[in-house]
Amino acid sequence: MTRANRFLLLIFGLGFLMLQPALATAQSAPMEKAIAEHAHATTPLSTVLIVTVDGKATPVSTADLQSMPQKSVTVHNAHTKLDETYSGVSLGDLLAKYGFAVSQATHRRMLRSYVIAEGMDKYWVLFSAAEVESSEHNGDVIVATSVGGKGLGEDGQFKLVASEDKKPQRWVRNLTAITLKSAE
Repeated sequence: MTRANRFLLLIFGLGFLMLQPALATAQSAPMEKAIAEHAHATTPLSTVLIVTVDGKATPVSTADLQSMPQKSVTVHNAHTKLDETYSGVSLGDLLAKYGFAVSQATHRRMLRSYVIAEGMDKYWVLFSAAEVESSEHNGDVIVATSVGGKGLGEDGQFKLVASEDKKPQRWVRNLTAITLKSAE
């Protein structure tokens, strides 16, 4: 091997060694991005839930929810890869208590209504009213106050959980507001 070829090989080898950290960083970037997408911003914990039906806003406490019939759902959380059991109040029952009971007289309105659920971090999701009404839909949507028999921890005092969604993207941690609106 000539002196010039050895020199080029040395330069190439040094260049490769210098690129190693950059290559490792580039390869770990997708993993870090995936982790960051599921990280939760630090927000104050929810302590009161405002339920609004027909423009009437009512503050609801944990004690108010605990005095209502409780429902437990076991769901698979695709983010944590664990089965989790949440307990709380059916969202349909909560809406009925605060002004929107589904009956023959309100059935058509229910089919044309929707629910907005919002967290302390301003993350919000949408459900049709039929999705949260047990007489119309097999899945459960609950306002949870506990998971695994314990408080919700960093998820606040209230968390919206939907049992039939394949991913928890419509779950709302630190739930602070539920608003029923009609499309009519």
